[in-house]
Order: sequence, then structure tokens, then C-alpha cells
Amino acid sequence: MKLSILLCLALVACVLGYSENLSLRPLSQKYLHASFEFEAESEPFNTHPVAHHDEFPRILSQIITQSDAREIHLRFAQGFWDAEEWGVLPHNGAFAGGTGIEAWAWIEASSKQEAKKKWFGLVNSLSGLFCASLNFIDSAHTVEPQFTFKQSSTGSNGANETTAYLFSGALPAEPVCTENLTPFIRLLPCKGKAGISSLLDGHKIFDSQWQGMAIDVHRECTDEEACKMVLKQTVDAVVDVPRQLRRNKHPIPVPLYGTDFRCDTSKPYANDYICFPLGDPTEVSWSIREIFGRPIEGACRIGQGSVNLDVPDGWKLQSKSGEDGEILDTYPTLSLANTDSLDIILSSDNATHVSPVSSPPVFAQRSFSGHGQQRGGVRTAFTNPSSEPVTFIYSETLPWFMRFYFHTMKLKNVDEFGEESEGTFEVLQYSKSVDRKKPTHFELKMTIPARYSATLGYDFDKSMLYLAEYPPDANHGFSIPPGVLTVVDSNGTHTMSTRTTALILSLPTPDFSMPYNVIILTSTVIALAFGSVFSLLLKRVLSQEQADYLSSQTPLKKLLAKFKRKKVTKEKKNQ
Repeated sequence: MKLSILLCLALVACVLGYSENLSLRPLSQKYLHASFEFEAESEPFNTHPVAHHDEFPRILSQIITQSDAREIHLRFAQGFWDAEEWGVLPHNGAFAGGTGIEAWAWIEASSKQEAKKKWFGLVNSLSGLFCASLNFIDSAHTVEPQFTFKQSSTGSNGANETTAYLFSGALPAEPVCTENLTPFIRLLPCKGKAGISSLLDGHKIFDSQWQGMAIDVHRECTDEEACKMVLKQTVDAVVDVPRQLRRNKHPIPVPLYGTDFRCDTSKPYANDYICFPLGDPTEVSWSIREIFGRPIEGACRIGQGSVNLDVPDGWKLQSKSGEDGEILDTYPTLSLANTDSLDIILSSDNATHVSPVSSPPVFAQRSFSGHGQQRGGVRTAFTNPSSEPVTFIYSETLPWFMRFYFHTMKLKNVDEFGEESEGTFEVLQYSKSVDRKKPTHFELKMTIPARYSATLGYDFDKSMLYLAEYPPDANHGFSIPPGVLTVVDSNGTHTMSTRTTALILSLPTPDFSMPYNVIILTSTVIALAFGSVFSLLLKRVLSQEQADYLSSQTPLKKLLAKFKRKKVTKEKKNQ
């Protein structure tokens, strides 16, 4: 009896300790937004999360214990999110990051120096865990924002509560690939073998228009005696459905056959040789197997799984269980409760009819201004399309080689009629750069009136770097981290977060071919001089008769003459 009760309690703990969810939402007749969400909880603890690890990964528990991290947030992103067509970022941008890799964490320590040392150890550990270059986040890439990010941890751990310091760093030039997705899947209980994680194929995910991965770990304390660590993993991808279907038919891209063209035959010039191409067909039908290359391989036995389908009216949903299972009508929410494979089929007679998207409260575009290799400027345009003013916090991090002039920063407002006026902003934080040790960082708070546009601009000088500080692709430019825009309400609560695009800065670059030319010229001169002197010192000067005589001797005669000379020399010594 007791054993059965313990087994039931263990099963309930497993179910409550892990959950996963897949959301599918057609964005248009071309794009599909897929959002994977995984959440795991650790066993309750008092001091360090080193209890059982049924759902919570042991490796993360060890990293948290070693670095004394209260919260860890890691972002991987690649591609471009079209906010005008697709609306607000998934989850209001809570799990979205800028291009490349972005990380921030709250570190508990008695002093800031100790916390920074633990921060560098943390990014090095995460670098090895996720096969990324996070170890390059040094003091020249680390900032300490105060208003951009908010803690997710709740409660305190009693006497063990210490001061937590926030550190953030970004690597916008870091490529995101399957090497980062594989460790991500390894943190899940079913390791991508079952559940919705079985759809995470790197070839499909990274072939999307936009994709982002997020790892968030925070602490939740219900009272002063017990706390637990909560791990949230998300993967968001916007898949180009027609291109994915073409890839399934032709893995290697080939020109379309004549019979595959969709031509407008109503044109007067239409014939067998002239075609006015039409767009993608409005009648669509595709399945999860065709988009992700495989169906959902059953349910993960640990925890609960579900699939949410956010489709507009007119779309038909069907599900197919097993290889030869019967096709059934599908409800908007499916529960993964069995171990059979599950395939979901979506079809529509008019794929242009999609659910309306919510427009972001503010749009942001950032670009460089100026010309030449000595100085330049940055212009960031904000647009408020709504009928109410929007207040947000804008944060930027500039590398030390961008010598930023704070007095040149200006804000100009433009109303819907094109009239300009001087805008105002509040400086929440400003940190000056130190060459090769610290970047420039500032946080601004500004309000954009309804249907207004604002442009924030400033100037900077470009610095010269040491030869060893240039990367191998120096002429490509240096990546500048994106700006972080956080919308706040009247109570100061963060309601939405987004990033601007990363920039590529062209610095004064030396001619790297000159060292090569100098080496070649120096080697040639030395070879000629040394070779001539060496030849004069070691060669013997002979008369023409001696040279002719030596040239007439065959190798055998030369060998016999050599032995004869040795014999004569030996006889002379014996005498």
C-alpha cells in the first residue's frame, strides 16, 4: 500500500515537474509560425539546487551552484522578423533576442569584483555547454544595465539572501547553427526522441526566415525554507512553407519545369512561350511531416504535452495517429497522451485569410550616417502608429572603438503632417568607455506622442586598432550589438521588448598585403646576397684544363681515383 502511494506521488511529481507545448499559427499563405515551449522544475532545496535531477538538467544545476547565479538568460537568434506583416514578437518579445548571441545574468556575491569574476566563469561554462563563443564576452563586451531587464525570481532564501549584480553581454557576429541546437535538445528529458522536441530538426529550423532559441533559468521561493529552480526553453521559427515543400520535392534546387509554371492565361499575349507568372496558390494543404520532416514521435512519458493550433476560420484541421491511422477532425488544442506518432494536416481554400496580428506599439529602425573612415553617426527612427503616446526605455551598447560624443545626441519629433520639433529624453544611465577594457553604454527613457515619429541621432569617431586586433575578415566590418527597446506602462511594468537590427561598422583598415610584400622582398634580397657570398666562399677556382679533366672523368674513375689517393696517403703515414 505504501509502495503504491509512493509510486503515485512520484508520477504526479514527474507530471507537474515538466511540461511542453507546441503552438502553430499561419501568418500568411507563405509563412507558418511554430513556437516550442518547454518548462522544467527542480526539486525543492534550501541552499543549493543539488537534489534529484529527474527533469531539471544536472549540468545547469552544477553551473548555477558554481557561479552563484540567481538567474540566467541566454538568447540565440538569426534572420529577420517582419514586424509590419507579422505583428508583435512571440510572447511580446520576452524570449526574443538580437542577431547572434545575447546573455545576461544576476550573480550573487559580496562585492561587484567578485560577481564579475563569477560572471566570466559563467559565460565560459555556457560556452562549453552550448558550443558557442560566449568565452569572448570579456570586460570589453560586458555592461551593467539597470532598467532594461527585470528579474523573474520571486521570494528570497532567508539568511542566504545576498546582493545580486546584473551583467549583460552580446556577440552579434556569432553564427547560430545546429551545434547550438544539439546541446539545447540534450537538456530536455526525452532528448528529442519523443514529444514535440522530436520535430526539432536543425536542417528545418535553421532554414526558416527567422528563428530564435531562448534558455531562461530563475529561482522561485515560496517561503524562507524551500526554493526551486525553473527552466524555460523556447524555440520560435517562421517557416517559408512553399520553399520547404519545394525542398522536399527537389533537395537540390533545379529550374521549374514548364508544366510547373502557374501562368495567367487571361492575358492577351499568353501562349506556350510567354507566361505571366502568378503568385503562390491560395489553396494550400500541408502537414507537420512535410514541414518538419517527421511527425510528432508520440508523447514524452515525463510530464505533459500539448499542441495549440491558432488558425482562423476557413482553415481545416485534421490529425493522423500512427502510420496508417485514420484521419480525424482536430480541435484547436491537442493533448499528447499516447505513444503513437501524430501528424497534423492543415488545409485552406483561401490561405490569404489569416488571423489579424496585433501591431507593435512602436517600430524602430537604426542605421549609420555620414561618410569616410574618420567619423560617422548613428540614427535611430522610432514610429508610434497608435492613437496613444508610448513610453519606452531604449538601451544601446557601443564598443570602445566607437568614440561616442554624448553632447551630440539629439531627439527630433515629427508629427503626421511632417512638422519637426525638438524632443526630450531622460538619461537613466550613462557609462563611458575605456579603451580595450569597457564599452559605452546608455539607457534612455522617452515618450513618443500618438502618431508621431522621432529620430535619435549622435556622432562618433572611428578609432585605429592594433594589427593583431583586426579579425581575419577585417574588410567585412565589425558587428555592433542591436539596441534594446522595452515598452513600459504607467506603473513602470515592462509590457513588450524588441531589438533593433545589428549594424556593421567599417573601420580604417590597413593594407594587409604590405607585410606579405615586405616579407617576399626581404627574403629575395637575403637569398641573393647570401647565396652569392656562400658560393664565393665554398667553391674552388680551377683552370680550364683542370675543369676539362674533371668533367671527362666518369663516376667510376672518380671513385677509383679517390680510393687510390686514400691508399697513397695511408702508405705515406706508415713510412
